[in-house]
Amino acid sequence: MSEKHIFERDPADPKRKEINPILKLALELGPLMVFFFANSRGEWLVGRFPALAELGGPLFVATALFMAATAIALAVSWVLTRTLPIMPLVSGVVVFVFGALTLYLHSEIFIKMKPTIVNTLFGVVLLGGLAFGKSLLGYVFDSAFKLDAEGWRKLTLRWGLFFIFLAVVNEVVWRMFSTDTWVAFKVWGIMPITILFTMSQMPLIMKHSLEEPTK
Repeated sequence: MSEKHIFERDPADPKRKEINPILKLALELGPLMVFFFANSRGEWLVGRFPALAELGGPLFVATALFMAATAIALAVSWVLTRTLPIMPLVSGVVVFVFGALTLYLHSEIFIKMKPTIVNTLFGVVLLGGLAFGKSLLGYVFDSAFKLDAEGWRKLTLRWGLFFIFLAVVNEVVWRMFSTDTWVAFKVWGIMPITILFTMSQMPLIMKHSLEEPTK
C-alpha cells in the first residue's frame, strides 16, 4: 500500500509531482492580483453584484475575494498534484484567519497586518530551519533551480532575512500611509522589490547550480 502525502514531498523525492513554473507563479500571485483589482474597483463590483455591498467598503470586498481566490489556488494545486504546497498553505491559513477577523470585526487592521505576520513567519521558519540544518527554501524554488547543499543554505539565509525586511516595510507603510497607498505598494511596490532581490541572487544561483543529468 503506497504512503499518502498530504503536503508536498521533499524536493529531492523522485515521486514529487512538478507544476509548470509559470502556472505555479500564477497560482501564487493570482490571489494577490484579485485583491488589488477588487480594492481598486470595489464600487464597480458592488454595482455589478449588489450582494457584495453587505461586506462594506472596497477593502472588505477585496478581502473576501482574496480569501476565495486563495482557496481556489490551493484547490487547483491539490487537483494537479494531490498535495498541498507548504508555503502557499501557510500564507493561506493566515489569509483565512486574518481575513475572517477583518470581515467579522469590520476592521482594516487585521488584513493590513497579514503580510507582516506571513513574512515574519516565513523568515523565522527559513532561519529556524537553517539552525536545524534544513534548507527549506528548496520547497519553493526546486522546480526552477537545482542547487548544491551550500547554495541552498546561502540562498535560504538571504531569503529569510529578506522576508524579515518585507515584514518591517509592511508595518511602516500601513501605519504611515493611506489604505489605497498600502494596497498599491503591496502589489506594485513589494513585487518589483522582490523581483530585484531575486535577480540579485542569480550570481549565487549560477555558482552553485547543478548540471542537469544527461539522458
